[in-house]
Amino acid sequence: MSTLYTLGSGTTLNVPDQSLPRPQSSATSTRYLAAHSPSPNPSTSSLSATEYDVTSPSPSPTSAKFQFQDRLVTWDGPSDPANPKNWSTKQKWATSLIVSGFAFLSPLCSSITAPALPDIGTDLSIPDGAQRQLVLSIFLLAYAIGPFVLSPCSEVWGRVPVLRFGNMVFIVFTCLCGVSTSQGQITAFRFLAGLGGSASVGMGSGVLTDCWRSEERGKGVAIYQLAGVLGPALGPIMGGYITQSASWRWCFYTIVLLNIAVQIVAAFFLRETYAPRLLLVKARAVRASTNNPMWRTEGETAEPDRTFGGMLRITLSRPWVMLGTQPIIQVLALYQAFNFGTLYLLISGFPALFEIRYGMPRGDATLNYLSLAIGSLIGVAICAPAMDWTYAAMKRRYGIPEDQPGLPEFRMPLMVPASLVTPCAIFLYGWSADAKLHYLVPDIGAALFAGSSIICYQCISAYISDAYSLHSASASAACAFMRSVVACMFPLFVPALFGNLGYGIGGSIVASIAIVLGIPAPWIIWFYGSRLRGQSRFSHKEDEETRVEMVQKA
Repeated sequence: MSTLYTLGSGTTLNVPDQSLPRPQSSATSTRYLAAHSPSPNPSTSSLSATEYDVTSPSPSPTSAKFQFQDRLVTWDGPSDPANPKNWSTKQKWATSLIVSGFAFLSPLCSSITAPALPDIGTDLSIPDGAQRQLVLSIFLLAYAIGPFVLSPCSEVWGRVPVLRFGNMVFIVFTCLCGVSTSQGQITAFRFLAGLGGSASVGMGSGVLTDCWRSEERGKGVAIYQLAGVLGPALGPIMGGYITQSASWRWCFYTIVLLNIAVQIVAAFFLRETYAPRLLLVKARAVRASTNNPMWRTEGETAEPDRTFGGMLRITLSRPWVMLGTQPIIQVLALYQAFNFGTLYLLISGFPALFEIRYGMPRGDATLNYLSLAIGSLIGVAICAPAMDWTYAAMKRRYGIPEDQPGLPEFRMPLMVPASLVTPCAIFLYGWSADAKLHYLVPDIGAALFAGSSIICYQCISAYISDAYSLHSASASAACAFMRSVVACMFPLFVPALFGNLGYGIGGSIVASIAIVLGIPAPWIIWFYGSRLRGQSRFSHKEDEETRVEMVQKA
């Protein structure tokens, strides 16, 4: 038997239940719909509902008549509008664009200081070389640490409160960067600003996973990932022109003003998306309304330690456990980290290449960063529709019904050609710069790298979201850690790599690493991903065996 419970707001709960006695009617009542089913599993049976009235207030749960097992609080059917996956397309896109706005501004701040480093170093007496580059890269080191705290917290308090808190921290410390008077101050404030800014980077993909279904997720992920790549590409252009006409401090003030604008929009239009948190709020409302503590969500039933400390301990340790125990995350995070690090290697190396080697004025030299932006746009224009089309085509190819999700491995095909283009693009960039060919040639190499890199980036992010849907924020945090550590370290190698070895040999070393890491990665996941996910306690296994059997038979 199951019970449909109607709250004061008009929403109903469909829950399994033992038989309830029919109480006496009353003028003041809380409405129940007791549904009778011959099957012990109400989710697989056809229910015929009979309406009962139960006097209010509800009888005590300790009463002998009302002692029963925990009742499951879940969505009111597959079309429940409270479920973020059933939101209107307009609401989903509003959520995606707001999160993408945050994801754009935080990386924008990470790279906006690249052309301003000489002025910052002069004003704050920071020596040239690694110490000055640290002002740029320390922000990315915070990206490695922040998601390990903020992303798991979003699985306790929900996405929106943590996202807003992180962005407030980002706004405050970015503003303080603008008033810094010493090397220690700007370094510390940049690190703390990066901690706050990492909120959108670490949990953005989790928000998209919450509200987009697998077969429609490609476009939403593409816009979000594009924002994360466009930010670092456009930041130096903005910083170059700001420092030409105003103080370098306005680089930070501009970011603050833009972020405040997005924060205001988010206050009105950004809604909570994390399903376990929404169901927990719903369960608390039911418990308060019925005076019955036995109403629980699946998460409350599955996790015995529901104290605040216990929940926080589990969620904070989860990203580290996933990074240490999940080979899928290790392989994909390593390649994603290499691409992200190489992007910042190019960003930090552009001033020396185009201002010194090609003799361009600072403002004109920063325009070369457009090559990264254009390449990213082309990559998204290819990947966004192609990933959804490929995913649907693979489902048809292997006979998976339209109403069932496909395998996460169906995200990998686009990554194969992209992983081949990446080393070729780096070779082109390095040897054309070494030969001092027309400046457009290394720009083309940079654009090709940015396009192929973002395709791989989106395929990896979509795969991880599909494979670890319930813990996607923690899985993304694990990837963000490796990605950000490498991105922090790579710019420090620029003087030694290109200055001592030259652009040709230095670029060849980077391209060789891309061949070793990138080309085998999609094939490893394609052939062994399903087996590895089957052994994981974090992977989503609902209907997994059935879908794998369909693929194997096909």
